Amino acid sequence: MGETLARIADEAYGRVVRPLMFLTRPDTAHALTIRALSLLDSLPAVARALQPRFDASEALITGGVQLPGPVMVAAGLVKGHGFDDENRAVEAAHHANIIPGWRTIPMLCGPVEIGSFTRFPRIGNPPPVLWRDVATRSTQNRIGLRNPGARAASVFLSTNRPAGPFGLSIATTPGESDPVKQSQHVSESIGLFLERGVVPAWFTINLSCPNTEDDPQSNQTEQLARQVSEAAVAAAGDVPVWVKIGPDLSDPQYQTLVDTFDATGVKAVVATNTLAAPVAQTQLSGGFGGGRLFERALAVVGRLRALRERREYKFDIIGCGGVMDGRSLRSYTDAGAKAVQVWSALVYRGPFAPTRIGREAMVDTGGEQIV
Repeated sequence: MGETLARIADEAYGRVVRPLMFLTRPDTAHALTIRALSLLDSLPAVARALQPRFDASEALITGGVQLPGPVMVAAGLVKGHGFDDENRAVEAAHHANIIPGWRTIPMLCGPVEIGSFTRFPRIGNPPPVLWRDVATRSTQNRIGLRNPGARAASVFLSTNRPAGPFGLSIATTPGESDPVKQSQHVSESIGLFLERGVVPAWFTINLSCPNTEDDPQSNQTEQLARQVSEAAVAAAGDVPVWVKIGPDLSDPQYQTLVDTFDATGVKAVVATNTLAAPVAQTQLSGGFGGGRLFERALAVVGRLRALRERREYKFDIIGCGGVMDGRSLRSYTDAGAKAVQVWSALVYRGPFAPTRIGREAMVDTGGEQIV
């Protein structure tokens, strides 16, 4: 019954929901999506009725984590509302759904990386912050790490536990240049979750965030990467630590990061975050995901694989960028990724994209063409 309803809902998204959403501005469509997720979170029976079946043959272990399939939802969708004050965020966490999608997305999509969360809350950038490039099935955003902060998120998730395996993404603090303070913020954030019994399947440290006014490359130096990785691994204890990096570094920079991650015990590298680029007809800059990131991120996965094999390092690689169908998933696994993360696929293919993409890859077919 669940599979039948899921197929009907999936068809409805492609024929009705997506065309209607694409008639609105991306910011408006995203706001409507967040409202819908908040409503569905309060109606778990609906999501349970639509919950797709995961094929046991797709299960795998990557980055020290057992996953039901090779596709998970990337950080950035289930991240919560922004706040400008930690006390107000914590107060809201006790009586409001400050992280819409916490229940619904894991049920419909499978494993999800929740966040990114910074140590202190951020209100994010004023709109517009989202754009679409339908021709390339891309999205571009400059949301600016809007989130309720680690303390409020830990309070909320301590009483609202997602189903199945989930990760928590912890971002470094934009504008903070002191590696010692960055390391402290990361370890404190991890500690806040663990102290409240919020134990994810993995933590991802987001070293690259081009969607703020911060320079993302400055957060990927050897010194900061080493100190932050060491602090994260120590704070996480038995929970595997992954690190997310950018798509626009040089080979020597990637080599330095690879050496650092191996030395500090990082279990997986997520490649990559979005690609910073000017927003058309504006003075703004935002990060591209989806089709326009695909070739760049895929190349980084191949470079990381070569660097890893040269030194016989053990960390796994998680692909992220433009995974839209079975063929693009296969491209990533052929390049060296053990699993992938998606975000733009949810926009263009709907909430059942992760399971559909995994199944398409199993039978080596492509996916739906968006026109």
